[in-house]
Order: sequence, then structure tokens, then C-alpha cells
Amino acid sequence: MKIIKVKKGGIGESLGLNPGDRLLKINSAKVKDEIDYRFKVSEEELTVEFEINGKRKVFEIEKDFDDSLGIELEEFKIRSCANDCIFCFVDQNPAGMRKGMYFRDGDFRLSYLHGHYVTMTNMGPKELSRIVEQRLSPLYISVHATGVELRKRLLLYGKDDKLLDKIKFLTDNDIELHAQIVLMPGINDGANLIQTIEDLYAFYPKLNSLTIVPVGLTKHREGLPDIKSVSPEYAKIMIGQAYELNKKFNIDVERAFIFFSDEWYILADKKFPKLDEYGSLDLVENGVGQVASFIEQIEEEKNHFPKSFDNQREFSIVTGTLMEGVFRKHIMPILENIDNLKVNLYTINNDFYGDVVTVTGLLTGKDIINQLKGKSLGEAVWTSYRVLNDEGTLTLDDMTTEMISNELGLPFNITQDSILEIFERNIHG
Repeated sequence: MKIIKVKKGGIGESLGLNPGDRLLKINSAKVKDEIDYRFKVSEEELTVEFEINGKRKVFEIEKDFDDSLGIELEEFKIRSCANDCIFCFVDQNPAGMRKGMYFRDGDFRLSYLHGHYVTMTNMGPKELSRIVEQRLSPLYISVHATGVELRKRLLLYGKDDKLLDKIKFLTDNDIELHAQIVLMPGINDGANLIQTIEDLYAFYPKLNSLTIVPVGLTKHREGLPDIKSVSPEYAKIMIGQAYELNKKFNIDVERAFIFFSDEWYILADKKFPKLDEYGSLDLVENGVGQVASFIEQIEEEKNHFPKSFDNQREFSIVTGTLMEGVFRKHIMPILENIDNLKVNLYTINNDFYGDVVTVTGLLTGKDIINQLKGKSLGEAVWTSYRVLNDEGTLTLDDMTTEMISNELGLPFNITQDSILEIFERNIHG
């Protein structure tokens, strides 16, 4: 792997390493990626092979257990998904987006590092053994169905990928797993859903949770299989079954085994579970308990909000249509009690993907600009950090916050889902 940085005063500098040199092997084993490096470098006695200025050199190194080699390595190449799932969101992106938007991530390393859900079809004995050896736990796996024929139909993989055997191997070796089902009305619900839950529940507690999410469909499905969207009526039926499902698969602890993502409750217009029912909130970044956590945070933050302003102040909040009701019920009444403050709430329709896509994180810069122009915005516009990519730099249509600010003629700011942050940054950011 290529070295991109050598830290001053570190072992690497003392060995004469420079950016551009390569780390080849540690203790005679090839270094595959950053995770592999961290695992191998933990030994106190190392034989390390580098390529320095085009020549191979081997060093015998003794160090403390928690010392690194004082180098930073290039990012690893992400493994693509081996499937062609009938509901894959990547296939529903319109033409003309940046290349990365059409890449199907199927890398178990990103599941470990960032909590991404991945299928296990491209994981063979070598990958499974590495997960166990290097204790890459927890992992987040997309299941959707456990029945072999239904999996073939959903994943278009063409053969039995031995999913349950893989899960058994990992859980037998104490790897914690969290599973997810993308639910499609009339396809993997009903008896198929019950079978999937039963098959996965057999691996509890090492398979620690099962999240059910509604299928996400855009208007760009030309040539793709016909799938029904989740309606409010369907969502009410599913949420109505949540209690009975967890009662049937009772694990005799406060935290449930089966979770329904926040979209179900909003679509069904049903009350969210209490925050403590989500346990440690370890699934919050995957949309489980996110809204309940946000509401709880606002309840705590409001005690630190200003009671009034000396002069009239005004700003705007932007959100996707899914969260409009939450803001109007839980957030806006609190803000309306602050003297000399006007807060505008604007919900943005997703013209880019279609009305069925309602989450804030899939809004584009152009939709935000087009639907805000000509409206009273005040000193600044604020929205969730979720509209940007993982690096916090670009929207889905490659716009920066600076570009949006220029188009709107005032600051367009990102918050970490905190209203208090807006006040702490003096409203205009």
C-alpha cells in the first residue's frame, strides 16, 4: 500500500520513509488495507518490508504494543456489491450524475468502519475468516429474505449464497451482527417475512437486532421490476404488528429484537416508541430512533434557548416532507415562544427523485434553491448535515454550501441536527 504521509518523530521517519514509498508486508504477510495494517502492526516484534525509492528493504522492528509505524496509508479500493437487487437505489439514479453515484458498495470493511449495511454474497471463506481473525465486529448485513428462491428473485444473484451458513459461522465465532430487511409490499412480507424473522432470530443474541425499513422508490425506474411503494395504510398495518412480532420473538429484555425504522411511524402517523425502548441507540444513524432522539434533544436544548432578542431576528429551516409534521408539532411551538424571533419552516419537495422520496438526506441543492427563491428567508437558511455526503462537502447534485449560499444570496448553513447550534452560531452562521 502506498504511504501518503510520514509523521514527524515516528518510526517511519527514522527508517527513511517518504510519501510515495510502499508498505508491502508485515511478518511475511501482505498488507491488504488500513484495517489489515492496524491489526498486523499491533505486534511488538515486527519484520516489515517496504518499497523505498523503487527498492525493497526489510526492517526488524521492536516497539510497544500500542505504537504504530508513524505512517498514513492510501484509502483502500472499495469492493462492489455482487448483486443486482430489484430495489437497489443506485439503479434508480437518473443519468448525468457523478460516477460514484452509480457504484454499488458491497464492502464488509465499510460495514465495520461506518455501519453500512451490506449483503454477504461476495463474502467467501477467506473474507469470513478474516472477519473472525481481526474481530471486525459489529457488522451490519442486508438480508431482505432468507428463503433461497425468494433471495434469488430479489438479489438476482442466480444461486444459493448460503446466507444462513455464513451467519452461523460468524455468530459461532462471537461476531456481533445487525440485520436489515427492505420490505416490499406483496413481495417479501407476510409469510416470507415471518420465515425471515424466524431464521434470523435463531442466531440471537449474536445477531442482535433486525431492522425493517420501507422500500425506497424514485421516479427513475424505467426498465426496472414493478414494486409497490409503501402507503400510509400499509404502514399502519405494519406498525400495528410491531408489538405482536416482538411479543412472539420475545428476548426477555427491555430492548426489542425487531425495530421498525422511523419512516414507518411518520407514514402511519403513529406515536414513536419511548426513547429508552431503543436501548443504546446504536442504530440511530441507520434511521432507528433518530426522530425520538431528536425530539428528546430539543427538549433538553430548549432550556438554553434565548427567551427573547433585543431586535427582530429571522431565519429559515429546510427539511424534507417526511419531517414536516415532526417540526410543526414538536419544534415550531417552542421557537414561536421566543420574543422578536421569526422562524420559517420550508419543506422541500423532491423533484429530483420524485414525491415518494421524502427524507431530508436525499434533497438536492437545485431543489432547495428553486423552491426557496422568492421566499422570505431572513438572515440565513439552516438544514441537516444529512443533505451532504459523508465528507460533508457536496449535495447529491454536486453543489457545495457556498454555491447554494451564492444562489440564495444569504448563508446556507448545516447543523448537526441541533437547534441550539443555530443560536450558538448567532443565527446567520
